[in-house]
Amino acid sequence: MVENIEKLKDIISSPKNILITSHRNPDGDAIGSSMSLYYFLKKIGHKVSVIMPNSYPDFLQPFTNGKVINFDQNKDKVIDILKTIDVIFMLDMNNMSRLADLSIFVEESNAIKILIDHHQEPQLNIANYIFSDPNISSTCEFLYEIIDQMQMKKYFDSLIAECLYLGIMTDTGSFKFKSTTAKTHFILSDLINYGADNYKIHELIYDNNSQSRMHLLGYCLNKKLILYPEYNSAIISLTEDELNTFNFKKGDTEGFVNYALSIKGINFVAFIIEKDNIVKLSLRSKGSLCVNKIAKQYFNGGGHTNASGGTSYLSVNETIKSVEKIIKTI
Repeated sequence: MVENIEKLKDIISSPKNILITSHRNPDGDAIGSSMSLYYFLKKIGHKVSVIMPNSYPDFLQPFTNGKVINFDQNKDKVIDILKTIDVIFMLDMNNMSRLADLSIFVEESNAIKILIDHHQEPQLNIANYIFSDPNISSTCEFLYEIIDQMQMKKYFDSLIAECLYLGIMTDTGSFKFKSTTAKTHFILSDLINYGADNYKIHELIYDNNSQSRMHLLGYCLNKKLILYPEYNSAIISLTEDELNTFNFKKGDTEGFVNYALSIKGINFVAFIIEKDNIVKLSLRSKGSLCVNKIAKQYFNGGGHTNASGGTSYLSVNETIKSVEKIIKTI
């Protein structure tokens, strides 16, 4: 880690053309880490582009200020940008496949590649320098520590602080997950001192719901939640037709899985959602039950001990049956 810190400091010591990217369907930690690094690198004299594989939820727009380029909608532009890039930062991702169609162009680039991530089992051959710590709450917390160890916090301002706060807040479930430590809270305090408006950030993310999203949540809990009390488990599922009924927008189902996990006696939840003819799963657990292993073994996915995701190549109903078999074994 120390050796990589010194090398990273050397890499960014002179002006370069830098690209920042993160995983498909970027969340708060992906956007927060990417934008905080963007503002930081701009302040020390670099030319910086932020490129995401696809779009992100509307509630994250206030943190991007129109700086993020969507690869799905601007492929030719991104390919041209990549031709001039000296350094690529890959944030909040542990596998090149997480970049989806963007991955092949990143792989082919001769730029120096730097991975900063907190997921389990990183793909070690995708970057020249890897910063990986699965015990840390978020990539944003990790990025704060890296900048601190480079002794470059003097460049922090309210924009950087708010983006870092965003990522830590969202990836810890508003600081309730087990990954939240005393050090996490110390860092949050420091970010507030740098100008992060904790009330405003929370309001933008959690108190900014559309009426259709609230109706969709009610439908999920009233009609689509299946409990398996004998196995301390639950499943929620939504088909694409059901999503369309509620005028679904990206990010509308964010956090729905946690409502089921909050039920007394429930230790495992699978949230199954069909979108664009693909069935995705969000897996959540309590205690020592490792959903990362389940996601990796059965659904070509992974993540963390208590929060992971994956993909099913079956229908929604067939996927439900597969999960029902799994919960009888855990």
